[in-house]
Amino acid sequence: MNNPYGIANLWQQGDSVTHAVAIILLVMSILSWYVMAIKAWSLIRLRRQAAVASEHFWHSKSLEEGMNLLAPDRNNNPFRALAEDGANAAMHHAMSKEDLHGALNISEWVTSCLRRSIENITGRLQSGLQVLASVGSTAPFVGLFGTVWGIYHALVGIGVSGQASIDKVAGPVGEALIMTAFGLVVAIPAVLGYNALTRSNKAILAQLSNFAHDLHAYLITGGRVGQSQNVVSLRAKGE
Repeated sequence: MNNPYGIANLWQQGDSVTHAVAIILLVMSILSWYVMAIKAWSLIRLRRQAAVASEHFWHSKSLEEGMNLLAPDRNNNPFRALAEDGANAAMHHAMSKEDLHGALNISEWVTSCLRRSIENITGRLQSGLQVLASVGSTAPFVGLFGTVWGIYHALVGIGVSGQASIDKVAGPVGEALIMTAFGLVVAIPAVLGYNALTRSNKAILAQLSNFAHDLHAYLITGGRVGQSQNVVSLRAKGE
């Protein structure tokens, strides 16, 4: 049965502005769910990599063996990228003592390189979250605009027809309010997804920071820092 006050009727009776608002909300919803799905899958993979880095990496016989255990490609594993950057920094410092950075001791140089590596990884982890933040903050207002325009359009039509009874007003106005509901339906998952992904990213960055502490100690002293020792934080900016 056809509902004279349903969504289909809203689309049929709406003008180009109403259609544009509905399409924009649909695109926002698709983008936000796509970002959440991609980032969730990436976080699952990162948790597995973090487990390997925190335990199995330090049971390797050499740094090269440990890096191969993490992943063959640094682009697919931030822990491999961090280990590779730290090893390259220590090697470069040893081979380029006459350069300007030679004035820094090896500990400061490796710390600086590891911090830059974590900052780069942080940027990649946070990519896409801007989409969720934008959708979560703007979708309710886009839906509200659709509602205001729909009410205006309905009232103009009622005024032209000269029929102002409650049954003639309630239907079009109620249909227009659906746009506000659509805006909330789009915004709420985006906000919840943004908060969940932000918390998960902070947990991954904390594990990267701990890995960097141990890696720094290994590259400088040849031994891993104990869990009970106090070490200087290498957390990325903005964490």
